Amino acid sequence: MDKSTFVKITLVPGIALVVDQFTKYLVKHYFALGDSVSVLGDFLYLTYIENHGIVFGIRVSFIPLLTVVSVIITLVLGYYIYTVRAKRFVFLLPFLLIIGGAAGNLIDRIISRGVVDFIDVNIPDISIPSFNLLLFSTPPVELIRWPVFNAADAFITIGMILLFAVFYFDKDFHAEVEKSSEDKS
Repeated sequence: MDKSTFVKITLVPGIALVVDQFTKYLVKHYFALGDSVSVLGDFLYLTYIENHGIVFGIRVSFIPLLTVVSVIITLVLGYYIYTVRAKRFVFLLPFLLIIGGAAGNLIDRIISRGVVDFIDVNIPDISIPSFNLLLFSTPPVELIRWPVFNAADAFITIGMILLFAVFYFDKDFHAEVEKSSEDKS
């Protein structure tokens, strides 16, 4: 692995981690739990809450297992990045963002047993009625309030969207991954 690639694969998750931890520090330092301040009219607020579930406030019953699974996923992604050695940085970027975000939330979970969330976006209510699609029927979907989230959640979500885009729309991705696997053999 050349030096510039090493710098890139450590810099991106490092920046994501620093941004996440610094913004959480500021929120904890300047806000009391439950405080909310409008930043952009009725659309964007900073609201300090602590999330003891997973991304976007989804509740889970066994947090220690979640922490262990998060560590394993982060290590697997790190190993994947190391072994794939993609020539184009765009192939690595989604994984690096996911690792940086996961590490940020993992640190909170280990230290505080909960994650600081503060980005509060007032997205209009979403209501999609159920419908039949061939042999399947979909349940109705109602999103009354968008969950409060943090920078780590944003990095993970952006990483997943980029991963989807690269995987499905960039035909070179599959060829390069196969080539890097063959080169190691």
